[in-house]
Amino acid sequence: MAVNRVPVLKRCRSLGIEPSVLGYDKKSRRQLIRSSRKISEYGLQLREKQKAKFIYGVLEKPFHNYYEKADMMKGMTGENLMRLLESRLDNVVFRLGFARTRREARQIVGHKFITVNGKKVNIPSYLVKAGDVIAIDEKHVNSQRVKEIKEVAGGRAVPEWLDVDQDKMEGTVKELPSRDMIEDVVNEMLIVELYSK
Repeated sequence: MAVNRVPVLKRCRSLGIEPSVLGYDKKSRRQLIRSSRKISEYGLQLREKQKAKFIYGVLEKPFHNYYEKADMMKGMTGENLMRLLESRLDNVVFRLGFARTRREARQIVGHKFITVNGKKVNIPSYLVKAGDVIAIDEKHVNSQRVKEIKEVAGGRAVPEWLDVDQDKMEGTVKELPSRDMIEDVVNEMLIVELYSK
């Protein structure tokens, strides 16, 4: 299995992302020294794609598959792509505050801590649907790790398309997010332009 082992802060600095977007509260003291060369249009498009892949923890082939799926759906391809990325189970677990970072959310899902509608799911790329109930498995609710997560991530703002009960460690997907409900970190139109060449 391919794993991205690039240090998080270094990658954030190179892509111009705030580490808080990924759930990290660290700040890098180093400043990125940008060259005076102008970035080409292709370079800008490629950077946006790399940014989206890094934020959601998706590698190249699955990301391309998401794009193709979004292209076949009704509506705008860019919005569909962002909706698909946001509705991944590991991202929803992070958004609900059941994990401190998206990487931790992916690990928690992989270790069978999460149930969807009462059934254990250990696939981080599982796409949730409106009405799905995501919860931490009863066996793990009182574990030390979950208590630590609750302390750190419990006060995080939850997006309006999700509903969460922090005491039960249970959340509901009220609806799939529209583009205006998703943070404006990635310009998805540049990604569409890149793939449509």
